[in-house]
Amino acid sequence: MNAVSLVLIVVGVLLNAVAQLALKASVRDLGAIALDLTGSLPVAMRLAGEPWLWVGLGCYGVSVVVWILALSRVDVSIAYPMLSLGYVVNAFAAWALFGEVLSLSRIIGIGIIILGVVVLARS
Repeated sequence: MNAVSLVLIVVGVLLNAVAQLALKASVRDLGAIALDLTGSLPVAMRLAGEPWLWVGLGCYGVSVVVWILALSRVDVSIAYPMLSLGYVVNAFAAWALFGEVLSLSRIIGIGIIILGVVVLARS
């Protein structure tokens, strides 16, 4: 894998991670959103006014373009597993930004993910 391919993959992963964090920030004050149609319009209107929602959606849009560029250079069997690095980024960011729990089992899982990505990248 060359440097341009690696940069595209990392940028795609980071954009995807930022999108997830922004979407979480957009619903943080709403709590659990009911899965029924009653009251869905007010919730949708409130979400539409959340800047973080638009940041997240924008990051997803740009990440799709970046990901297409990456896939044009790298086998999908190599590129797709690299998306798991987004979990690593999000786990630490969610801990720092939202106070989410980062337990020992999660840290061990993160280590396993990183090891797997290293093995894939060297293949």
